[in-house]
Amino acid sequence: MWTNPAWPGRSIPANTPSGGELAAYSALVSAVEGNTTFYALPSPDTAQRWGSSTPDDFRFMFKFPRTVTHDRKLRQTDELVSEFFDVLEPCLPKMHPVAIQLPASFAPGDLDVLERFLRGLPAGVRYAVEVRHPDFFDGGAQERSLNDLLFNVGADRIILDSRAVFAGPRVTPAEHEAFENKPRVPVRAVATNDTPIVRFIGQTAPEANPEFWAPWVATTARWLRDGRSPIVFIHTPDNAAAIDLARQFYDEVRSLVGELAPLPEAPPVADPSLFEL
Repeated sequence: MWTNPAWPGRSIPANTPSGGELAAYSALVSAVEGNTTFYALPSPDTAQRWGSSTPDDFRFMFKFPRTVTHDRKLRQTDELVSEFFDVLEPCLPKMHPVAIQLPASFAPGDLDVLERFLRGLPAGVRYAVEVRHPDFFDGGAQERSLNDLLFNVGADRIILDSRAVFAGPRVTPAEHEAFENKPRVPVRAVATNDTPIVRFIGQTAPEANPEFWAPWVATTARWLRDGRSPIVFIHTPDNAAAIDLARQFYDEVRSLVGELAPLPEAPPVADPSLFEL
């Protein structure tokens, strides 16, 4: 996401116009999960605006539509995949990677389907796979088969870490919703290709999260030293502090990997007119 009603005046300028949220967001952090494409593709004009309103080094991780991953479960999807890339062509240079989020019903017995799907995708684009079936987290042969497949085809495994959600309070509606709906799967800090993806879901209170993400700071720094290009997405149940937390996480990694460039300086977020006498 790149919009949140809590952000104007807190993380992005208070006077950010409607439709200008992505530009404001991309001035502060360098990647976003494009969850919107999971539910519906944008219009060509909207895709053009997304591509042109972000810096050249910005990265979108758009998800394939649920019609591809959940309804058809990667079968007979050639037309849908072509439509996806045709519509999002203005963003293609910044699509890095495209996410394949699979339902919990997609099991180890379906790995041959996943392999055919991955090998049939357009070249020149990175792909990352998120699985939910518990057998992919067994630490044994079935998990190794998944990791070996992703390694062999050059795809990344998306790592979900929701432990902070289930360790945290359940007071607000967003916290209750997160507790009920977020996947609760074991964490596997595995890199099967050059762009490991971590989706960290923390707690509402900003100060609670560094303790939970500390292992990811060290792991991200190690991946960078190994020459990989990891992407870490920071979420909370309401995402109100997500941009600020992402920048804080980056700064912690940068303290370990000094050659990382600093993020752009955050602009003033308040509208000065609010303080005029």
